Amino acid sequence: MNIVIVDDNATNLMIIEKILRRAGYRKILLMSSAKELYQHLRIDGGAAGSSDSLGVESVTRPASDTVSGAASHVVSGAMGVHAAEVQVDLVLMDLMMPEIDGMEACRTILADPRYHDLPIIFVTAMGDSYKMAEAMDAGALDYVLKPINKIELLARMRSVLRLKKEKDLRKERDQRIQYELDLAKQVQRSMLSGPLLEDNVTISAVYKPSFELAGDLYAWYRISPTRYGVILLDVMGHGISSSLVCMYIYSVLKDTIMGMADPEAVMQELNRRMNQLQMPDSLINYYFTAIYFVLDTEARTIEYVNAGHPAGIAIVDDELKQLTSGSCALGFFDEIEITKGVIEYQEEARILLYTDGLSEWLEDEYGDGMERLVSGLQDSVGAADDAEELLERLQLSADQLNAPKDDICLVLISAGC
Repeated sequence: MNIVIVDDNATNLMIIEKILRRAGYRKILLMSSAKELYQHLRIDGGAAGSSDSLGVESVTRPASDTVSGAASHVVSGAMGVHAAEVQVDLVLMDLMMPEIDGMEACRTILADPRYHDLPIIFVTAMGDSYKMAEAMDAGALDYVLKPINKIELLARMRSVLRLKKEKDLRKERDQRIQYELDLAKQVQRSMLSGPLLEDNVTISAVYKPSFELAGDLYAWYRISPTRYGVILLDVMGHGISSSLVCMYIYSVLKDTIMGMADPEAVMQELNRRMNQLQMPDSLINYYFTAIYFVLDTEARTIEYVNAGHPAGIAIVDDELKQLTSGSCALGFFDEIEITKGVIEYQEEARILLYTDGLSEWLEDEYGDGMERLVSGLQDSVGAADDAEELLERLQLSADQLNAPKDDICLVLISAGC
């Protein structure tokens, strides 16, 4: 354990240090002011009133030196804006000190994200209950009154150090989980199809994930020289479970679309696959909504099925159409009835698919999400066929784009343009 004792009285430092060493603690630093503690922790506050504006690192001589060793020997060292955390497990600090008192020092240290969980125990002669309550509000975990009772001090230290150990284990576990979640996000992103740019067909997409693992997925495949299968789906919920369901669907998606192609057959197969995941004793049934269509550039047709998904929008030869025909969401029932929609075009077609994360954001911002989407798609006619540019025309706020509450997904398909 790395323990720092801070007190402007050298005698108090010696007494506390002697108690700790007899109890078996060996890694002890003695400091005579809060400023020295700031410098040791590489906190900007340590530079206040110092001639070194970058701050300095405090190094204390072993307690076997003379009493004057209680005052840290300071050596200069540059401190970066994002200095690494200095390993300290516990701070025992006097409440009443010149220049910077313990209360201010406690607030400053705990305000630094690196030391947010650093345990601090006040060692003080002040018995004012109101003052001690204020000290605890400042973030200290405990306090010990002077004159120091050895048994009480060690008991309170053990309690606080147990709590520190539990917090460190939790932090380590959380970091490991976050690493695994970040890796899972990268795997998810790698599944998404890249832009398609051909003479008579272009497909592009924008994906703005929320902070959680996502259940959104889009993909497109060239079924034949003139036929393209395009799908956008949204698995219920967020987090690990919906992400795993999404990956499971992705694992069968290409073979299903390339092998069956027809929208009705593809949706029936995906529904069957989804039902294979359902467990009889589970209280949660997983499902997903989706729009899947086959674009035939030779026959100039769009055959689609909408399985409970927000209606896709199509501008076909300057005529507005919505992709609403289909079925319920997939995974609810073993058998589902499907109505396939067919749209024909002569010259050109532009199709916009999106998830409810986008439409709900637009409703929050403008009141009518569908109207905004239709307007954005119509305004983009004649412009570059790019989903990013279309998203810019929707004029979402920076907060929505940078930290969406739900996943935002938009797919733009142009044919014959």
